[in-house]
Amino acid sequence: MNYKDNIYHFRQDSSFLYYSGIDRPNLFLVIDVGANIEILFGNDLTIEETVWTGPQESLTISAEKSGITTVQPSSFAEATIKNALQQKRVIHFLPTYRAVTTKKLSHWLGISPYSLAEKASAILSKAIVAQRSYKTNEELVEIEKAVDITTAMHLKAIQIARPGMAEYEIAGQVEGVAITNGGHLAFPTILTVNGQYLHNHAGSSILQKGQLVLCDSGAETNMHYAGDMTRTFPVSKTFTTQQKEIYNIVLQAEEAAIATLKPGTLFRDSHLVVCKKILMGLKSLGLVKGDLDEATAAGVHTLFFQCGLGHMMGMDLHDMENIGEEYVGYTNTLKKSTEFGLKSLRLGKELEEEFVLTVEPGIYFIPELIDQWQAEKKYSEFINYDKVQTYRNFGGIRIEEDFLITKDAYKLLGKPLAKKAENIESLRNY
Repeated sequence: MNYKDNIYHFRQDSSFLYYSGIDRPNLFLVIDVGANIEILFGNDLTIEETVWTGPQESLTISAEKSGITTVQPSSFAEATIKNALQQKRVIHFLPTYRAVTTKKLSHWLGISPYSLAEKASAILSKAIVAQRSYKTNEELVEIEKAVDITTAMHLKAIQIARPGMAEYEIAGQVEGVAITNGGHLAFPTILTVNGQYLHNHAGSSILQKGQLVLCDSGAETNMHYAGDMTRTFPVSKTFTTQQKEIYNIVLQAEEAAIATLKPGTLFRDSHLVVCKKILMGLKSLGLVKGDLDEATAAGVHTLFFQCGLGHMMGMDLHDMENIGEEYVGYTNTLKKSTEFGLKSLRLGKELEEEFVLTVEPGIYFIPELIDQWQAEKKYSEFINYDKVQTYRNFGGIRIEEDFLITKDAYKLLGKPLAKKAENIESLRNY
């Protein structure tokens, strides 16, 4: 796997793909606004490379399909950039995240690789976010396709999971659904009986009766549009009473969040609606106490809900965040919080028509966090730690779905998948 000639799975940069439609590696695209031309830099396969990989469409043909009129060898890219620098022209580029791209841009532009990120163009970043945030009908067709495949992936997990199976056995079949439907994984599958840890990927843990399985997975179509869903289900045929109580609190929180979705809603407010709803449910079970508005404002909910409510979704799972989360989820006037919990809210700004986003509330009982807060007596006026300790081995529950913001409200994307506890149980009828 570490041999230099092995070819690894390639995932084209989404902004490059958005503007060129060309899905192959080792390409550079220059958009020369002054000269009103686009130049694609790259090389066709040599005959020796073709022997190993098979023939590939020529770059000239790919460029013509995209409306790009100029194609030049990769070796010409450096001279083009340096010529623009000599003419003192402004060169806009996006933040880099691949080492080879960082190395080349650093060399061409004469900027230290350690300074490249801060030199990335805010103007270009904002312009791209301003286009890619609004999903066209053609994009929505692809996104719904991805969500439908994602639904099938989750249905597979819910139906095949049995006591005695390893997490990786289920995750492997989940990935198989994505591939057999012509796509790929949108992100490494999270499938775990330790759902209290937010991004705990599938491992070798063996499913046992009485546990919960949290599956957060998504498909990517061959055009690289993503779906992202989460379901939590019992290893046994049914939820225990305690599991169902917590599950229903999460479901009610999700439904409360969904009810807020419409143009003009500040998604940060939707998040806070969920935070209070979770505390209301936990108060009914005796885990928290006191004034819930005060508790929410103080951040008491972050003992149980440490992440954000959702994020933009599209060609990237966390759409466009490699360009800059501050441009995607926030504005010049609405800045991201630095507080624990709220700082993990990727999307806080006002919703607009044609946005696509996820809604994913959860409740997570993290023993290490519980113990630390209890030792510090943190928020002891709001938290009944003795009661919370009885849940320390509970795990975690998350429910996630994908939505389009419409003119007046929202639309659930993809085929609906069971999410009420009793409907989940009916799928576990093995």
